[in-house]
Formats: sequence, structure tokens, C-alpha cells
Amino acid sequence: MSALANEHATPGPQAGPSPDKSGLPATIPEYLAALRAALTDADPAMIQDALYDAEDYLRSEMAAQPGKSEAEVIAEVAGSYGAPDEVADIYRQAEVTVNRALRTPAPPKRTSWVGRFFGIAADPHTYGALFYMLLSLGTGIVYFTWTVVGLSLSLGLLILIVGVPLLLLFLASTRLLSLVEGRIVETLLGVRMPRRPLYSQRDKPWLKRIGEMFTDGRTWTTMLYFLLMLPLGTAYFSIAVTLLATGVGLSAAVLGFFFPDRFNIMFVDWNVTTDAPWMLPLWTAAGIVLLFATLHVARAIGRLHGWLAKHLLVRDPVV
Repeated sequence: MSALANEHATPGPQAGPSPDKSGLPATIPEYLAALRAALTDADPAMIQDALYDAEDYLRSEMAAQPGKSEAEVIAEVAGSYGAPDEVADIYRQAEVTVNRALRTPAPPKRTSWVGRFFGIAADPHTYGALFYMLLSLGTGIVYFTWTVVGLSLSLGLLILIVGVPLLLLFLASTRLLSLVEGRIVETLLGVRMPRRPLYSQRDKPWLKRIGEMFTDGRTWTTMLYFLLMLPLGTAYFSIAVTLLATGVGLSAAVLGFFFPDRFNIMFVDWNVTTDAPWMLPLWTAAGIVLLFATLHVARAIGRLHGWLAKHLLVRDPVV
């Protein structure tokens, strides 16, 4: 059983379950509602994982014991799996333990603005955000193309019988892609994302399961996210490449002292290397400052995009 948490908290429903005489919920939906209530202040991504694990475990136990009621199965597994409040505590504790184990050492605090400006180089999430900016152009093209082609093709074929299963397959694929993107965001940007999909009860009528896919708001916000990824990815990639190339080019300006024929800085018709070689160290210093400024820009974009992904891809599960 894996448990996960993060810094964002979203309150959940306050209504509690209807326990049986033993104090345990009598049905699986009531158990999940009690678990959701016990995780009220937890991160939505962790809640989604906890509810998926709990429902999957309870449904598996029900399938293995077909002659027993839900209340009997819940009472039996309470000793091994735990009551809802116990499971919630386990997830919270495990999340803290995992976060501490994976957390990179915090860079030393710097009081001067110079130290804070250049100290960005010690933040590992900065390089993850910079790599995400470079990667986002490719992922943005894939997400945008998949969404536009899949949605247009599915809707266009709805008049035929093949259109319905094609649309369902497309909606299921967007959920899978959202999990892939979530893993990328969590790894590179450090934002807690779900590691489990939303649980789909296998014994539900298929029409009800189809209806839930259409009424789930995250189905449509995920598509919106995928559509936004093309312009955002293009902007991220352009910003990163432009700033990095300019910073590296200016940083190498001082090489014009030694290789004046190969390292020239030109402004229109003015050749800085030959006309004002004393400025070359200044341009090199400007390039180094620009490279550190690029790291700050990448860190800010990483935080902003992590917030966007959190709000468009993660659903606060309500049972």
C-alpha cells in the first residue's frame, strides 16, 4: 500500500458514513466515504491514491468471498487492512516518510540578494523545471495532436456504431496520458500528482460507467490541459532556448581576445570584438548573469505550470 501527500489541501465532504453495530461502515461506498472524510485536509492526489487502493482491495476481497455481504467482508478485513481512520493515518505517516526520504537537502539560506540570486544554482528543482521547458514542446505536440484527432474522429463517427467504442477508447486514453503527464510533472517539477487512476468499479452497469466518464469534470479539464500544452510548450521551449543560447553566447565573449576571427559580437555594423575589445569581459559577465536569470525564470515557470497541472489534472475524489 502506497501513501502520498503534498502541501496543497482541499477540504472534502463533512457527511459521515452509516456505521454498523461494530462501528465499521456496512458497505464499500460508506467505507470510502469515511476514508475520504478522514483525509479531509490531505492532498487531493494522495486522496485519489488512497481511495483507489482501498476500493481495489475491498472489491477484490468481495470477489474472493462471493457468499458474504459487504459488511461481513469489511469486518473481516478491518483487522488486516484497517478501519478508515486507521488507513488514513497510515497514508499520512507513509507520505511524510516518503517525502523525507526523497527530499533533496535544502540549500543554505542566504540573506543577501546576491546570494539568493546566484544560489538558485543549488536548487535541484530548477534544473528539472528547465528540462521540462525543453521537453514540453515534444509532449505538447503529442498531447495536442492526440486530443484534436481523437476527439474530432470520435465525434465524427458517432453516427456509426463504431463511433461509440472509439469515443470511449479515446476518453480512456486521455486518463492514461494524464497519469503519464502527472509522473513527468512530479518528477521534474516536484509537484505531488496521483499515482493511481480513478477507480472504476468493474461490476457497475456499463451505461453508468460511460455516463460517469462524461460527467466527470476532470475528463474535460484534462483535454483542456492537453490543448493548452501546445502553445505553452512552444512558449516554454522558445524561452528556454533563447535565453540559454544568448547567455552562453555572451558568456563566451571573452574568447574574442584569443580568437578574434571566430568569436565576434556584432551589433548591426559594430563589431565589439575589434572596435571595443575592452567591453568583452563586460559582455561575458552579462552572459553569466543572464544564465542565472534563466534559472530563476525556469523555476518560476515550473511552479506556475505545476499549479496549472494540479488544478486541471487532479480531481478531489468525492465518494
